[in-house]
Amino acid sequence: MENPELERLNKTPLNQGWKKWGPYLSERQWGTVREDYSANGDAWNFLPYEKAIHTAYRWGEDGIGGISDTKQRLCLSFAFWNGKDAFLKERLFGLSNPEGNHGEDVKEHYYYLDSTPTHSYMKMLYKYPQMEFPYQVLRYENKRRGRSEPEYELIDTGIFDHNRYFDIFLEYAKASEEDILVKITIHNRAKEKANLHFLPTLWFRNTWNWNYEGWDYKPNLKASENKFIDIQNKEVGNRKLYFEGKPELLFCENETRKNSPLEESENLAEKYYKDGINQYITQNNKKAVNPDKQGTKMSLRYPLHFEGFESKTIRLRLSVSDFFEPFKDFEEIFEKRKTEADIFYEDLQENVKNTELKQIQRQAYAGMMWCKQYYYYNVNQWIK
Repeated sequence: MENPELERLNKTPLNQGWKKWGPYLSERQWGTVREDYSANGDAWNFLPYEKAIHTAYRWGEDGIGGISDTKQRLCLSFAFWNGKDAFLKERLFGLSNPEGNHGEDVKEHYYYLDSTPTHSYMKMLYKYPQMEFPYQVLRYENKRRGRSEPEYELIDTGIFDHNRYFDIFLEYAKASEEDILVKITIHNRAKEKANLHFLPTLWFRNTWNWNYEGWDYKPNLKASENKFIDIQNKEVGNRKLYFEGKPELLFCENETRKNSPLEESENLAEKYYKDGINQYITQNNKKAVNPDKQGTKMSLRYPLHFEGFESKTIRLRLSVSDFFEPFKDFEEIFEKRKTEADIFYEDLQENVKNTELKQIQRQAYAGMMWCKQYYYYNVNQWIK
């Protein structure tokens, strides 16, 4: 039997072709030594979780279930808002070393379910509560506990009681090396009605301010007649993000906010900061996003209303190609890549006879492949 994924894997050079795009976003960039510019070397507190929403990173990016190219110049990820949290859920929450009774620890529920080595097919699950996320409760209780006590996890807070959460399945399938299909399926697991603001988010890593790698060119994202997002970047190549439905298109800049959100800058280039979309959604600040619908960061805002146990699906396509009907062959491509993933693992696991063990091993492989990340750290530049 032919094994297309194995053939791709054997023929594709490292970081090129089918391997150029993958889950290379960090799960966490905030609170790390690379992003520490404090006077006393206090990486834990210089850029904590709450500051990450309005501070542009210098060395990498993070997101939930996102992808990027191998140099992390263009990033695609997902943000969520249940209408109750103080800010958008754009990245995973966790405890820094002094906050946890066992040190650093992520406080979320998510599962990497499947992936091929070239990332021709990938799938993960993120569980998002419908009630206000208990950030301070998690901090307080874990810091209060001693080393001999168990960690206090998100599920211990009761936030998932009565199934008051969304199961969000994020799937990717590559039609070709530069043509990526994205399917997001959201399930309301509660019997009650629930609302969710779902925001697929596209942005450029800020290389133009630091010019660390000679990238002083500033790219641009721009709306095109509400049919697609025009992506202009000479480093990673121009392309388009196609989307279904009629989401609200929100644009800002991947730049650090220097002033209070209520202050206005006379320089329009410095007016729409990294947290502009968060300000617009959670605080109804209409001046925080660019009315010209362009910038270096943007989100598609889908305000979704769910009946009890209802599910909804949203489809995207990130491609260098021009499409009149970008979703015409969408499901066919998805099924083809999933079938190829099954063939790849059937060959790999031919000596594993137990079906349950096969499933465990396949998900373990998926976890390792999803955790690949871009890690740029030029020590000489960092010291300067």
